[in-house]
Amino acid sequence: MADPVPVIRKLEHALADDDFAWSMLLVGEDQADKLATLTADLRGPFSATGDGKRITSGFSYWGIAPTIAWANATNDPFYLVMKVGTESFLRHWRKLLPKVQNGGFHLVSLGIGTGVKDRTILGDMRRNNPDMYYIPVDMSSEMLRMGTLEPVRGARFPVSQVLPVQLDFSIEDNMDELGQMLARLVGDDPILFTLTGNTLANFENDEELLDTLTRALRPQDRLLLEVASTTRLDQETADAAADEYHQTRAFAEFVTSALRYNTDLKISNELVRFVGEVEDDDALLVKILWRNDTGEEIRMELPDHTEVVLPVGDTIRLYTTRKYSTARLKRLTEACKLTPIEAIQSQFRYARRANPFGLELLLLAPEAAGEATHTLADDIWSV
Repeated sequence: MADPVPVIRKLEHALADDDFAWSMLLVGEDQADKLATLTADLRGPFSATGDGKRITSGFSYWGIAPTIAWANATNDPFYLVMKVGTESFLRHWRKLLPKVQNGGFHLVSLGIGTGVKDRTILGDMRRNNPDMYYIPVDMSSEMLRMGTLEPVRGARFPVSQVLPVQLDFSIEDNMDELGQMLARLVGDDPILFTLTGNTLANFENDEELLDTLTRALRPQDRLLLEVASTTRLDQETADAAADEYHQTRAFAEFVTSALRYNTDLKISNELVRFVGEVEDDDALLVKILWRNDTGEEIRMELPDHTEVVLPVGDTIRLYTTRKYSTARLKRLTEACKLTPIEAIQSQFRYARRANPFGLELLLLAPEAAGEATHTLADDIWSV
């Protein structure tokens, strides 16, 4: 009797000439566990400052309604970080490309977004490595399905070399398992990990996330990190950062969508607050909150059909984001033992007056890579 053909290989052939919108997905987590986590987070204690009940990063994009809301927000010209990031990425990426153009890199995209940036990276890298794999990783299977369309259909990247992975990469054990799986998949070939779109800033503990991601990097791997930046650190600038997000209605619809999708809370945008503050003297933190300013107690039903009481003044943190100073980026990368190989920085130029906000695109290597870039690193952090 002939040996059985592995189902994955047989499936690849079965779908080769099928124009139906199939998409393959490797699911790494029990979705019931994720729902239990979200429910527990929404049972947090009373807080007037958004530090009790919360929707943590990842859940903001979890489910089809938040995914659609995110897609709509990305097309809003008033969502400046997204708009400027999309417009400037090609120019910035091409300056970094020579550092990862050769050597046979594969691409692991952490937090896929719209897939537009991945399309650019894949189009350039595949010219030198036609056999490369593309592995987008996201907690939201809906985001994976939407985001992979752009590289696969837009850049005609072969479906047979794409492996979307549903996984919350902010969890240490998950990242360890992902690293082991990738090593078995690509062997000693180098991997370019990407965390673009200011995703790092959306996590409450950004250093913890960056350290978790660094654990998966081998000496031959690299990390492409894109963050929003600021050249000023004061309350006036923090308020301006909050206003930047407040001026787009599509963004407000996005940050409230996870709460609308998973609870029965009736949300008025008039109860959504955008609060800016200076964090640790080296970053601007923007917290987006729903606050019960109705003057009366509200009851909210959770996904497990239990109720939570929301007293007057209680809050639910909907979203967290930041703008980083050079000092904060230096502190983070040094704490996580990452060495900058190259950095591209640009400022927003939409206003008549000088604007403190911009974007940074960093190519980083793990300390174990032994890159002799200390002089370059000093140059980068002295900017």
